[in-house]
Amino acid sequence: MKNRITTLFFIGFILMLVSCGTAKSKNHLPDISQYNDAKPIVTKQSDSSFSSGKNTLLKNKQGLWELYVEGDPLEIGLATGALSDSLLKKQQQIFFSRIEDIVPSKFQQRLLRNFLKWYNRKLYLNVPNEYQAEIYGISQYSSNNFDNLAPKYQRNLYLHAAHDIGHALQDLALVGCSSFAAWGEKSEDGNLILGRNFDFYVNDAFAENKMVAFIDPKEGYPFMMVTWPGMVGAVSGMNKEGLTVTINASKSKIPLSAKTPISILTREILQHAKNIDEALAIAKKRKVFVSESIMVGSAQDNKAVLIEVSPEKWGVYDVPNTNQLLCSNHFQSDALKNDERNQLQITNSHSQYRYERMQELFSENPKINPKIASEILRNKEGLQNKCLGYGNEKALNQLMAHHGVIFKPKQKLVWVSSNPYQLGEFVCYNLDSIFKERKSDLKTSLAQKNLNIPKDPFLETTTFKNYQKFKIEDRKIDLYLKNKTAIPFEFIQNYQSLNPDHWVVYYKAGLYFYQKKYFQLAQNNFEKALTKEITTVPDKEAIEKYLKKLKRK
Repeated sequence: MKNRITTLFFIGFILMLVSCGTAKSKNHLPDISQYNDAKPIVTKQSDSSFSSGKNTLLKNKQGLWELYVEGDPLEIGLATGALSDSLLKKQQQIFFSRIEDIVPSKFQQRLLRNFLKWYNRKLYLNVPNEYQAEIYGISQYSSNNFDNLAPKYQRNLYLHAAHDIGHALQDLALVGCSSFAAWGEKSEDGNLILGRNFDFYVNDAFAENKMVAFIDPKEGYPFMMVTWPGMVGAVSGMNKEGLTVTINASKSKIPLSAKTPISILTREILQHAKNIDEALAIAKKRKVFVSESIMVGSAQDNKAVLIEVSPEKWGVYDVPNTNQLLCSNHFQSDALKNDERNQLQITNSHSQYRYERMQELFSENPKINPKIASEILRNKEGLQNKCLGYGNEKALNQLMAHHGVIFKPKQKLVWVSSNPYQLGEFVCYNLDSIFKERKSDLKTSLAQKNLNIPKDPFLETTTFKNYQKFKIEDRKIDLYLKNKTAIPFEFIQNYQSLNPDHWVVYYKAGLYFYQKKYFQLAQNNFEKALTKEITTVPDKEAIEKYLKKLKRK
């Protein structure tokens, strides 16, 4: 995989040299002539409380940042950037530092920059001007530390395609999200309820400053979305009409240029659609460059559908004869379900396994309510309650989610998980009260506290503490393997004891012993790994390949 990505960098670099299209992209700026460009004046009430006119940013006791902004696109962008200034700079530092970890070579970093400039050459043509203006406003508060990568506005625009580009180049889902919806007889009160885990993982630091943004635009419907500083696109959100959007990545081809980022498409749906038909009309207008399932829930329709999009096709997965809809990371519509890549995704990945686990949990729970929805999102076991090992991607709760979220569209209620992952308290917000009765007291959270869902008891267990230690040791063993340094036997024993049901602790020990030519120990560990629930078919085949080599030796 690394070889293929490196090759792409070289191809991109060569194309960059012969392409005249990048100059337009590099010099492009959005049209902001019709918008108010006055810079906001921010009043700092405390380290966790800021205001600028009616716009506010507050950190609640659960650690979620609550942002409220209103106005035209540029006003929203400027207010967001001004209020979240320090958070924005910190978030960009975390993200770009992670890129440096993945691509440590300065030479390869230059190739990557050139490739991205070429790859993103048509991005500005595929993002509506209103969102470009908002991104431009936020970019005025971006860090100067990364000006060598690209000018501030272009850099912020490129970041909105980061999920799609990583997905396209690596030909895999950077997120292993799971989502579900229930209504009618499957819902406790008959009204639509939806839940989702957004398993987008950069590192733990990236998820520290989760933001719940409430935006009242001059055009379109007021809405909320769960996001992070600097992000204009929507990955999970609901508007005041009770329309919800969430995204799940699917298998994708590698396109030759960036088009509309999925999160920008879903933001447009969230802001400008009030029902499923209007959401479909917006989706049809945009060309995307990766494959994605967009779950759209609607209070008006009292049901949910999947809008499945790819660079060449799109389809709708409706379930007219049932009251539930489940989604992991493969397509289900007639237009896309038989696609060769989709079939490989079902066969080789953990998507089908998580889908079946949701089916199992839905069968065990005849009526879904917010509390049950939170328990499904937090579920760490496999099929038939099998122990998978903590952090296994076959689990609905992979202990890596940026956030979990639950929607009750008719009541305009949304629950957002607090750190860590989706284990912390689910904080409830009522969109009607937030957008109708704006509170001026900055010391008061926007949350509907009496409806909060308590934190997962798992947080207080020794098992969870061991999992936290395991994550640290797992990064250490990766470095040991990369640098081919000696590992004390006691380290391996401790590492495996911290997460004994996870196949990966035996696989990595096997790799180390194989590297050091301790072939019997390598064989023992690879064989032990095969007794556990291995995440994907390629992972299992890799272990079997090592065992064949060992038998020859």
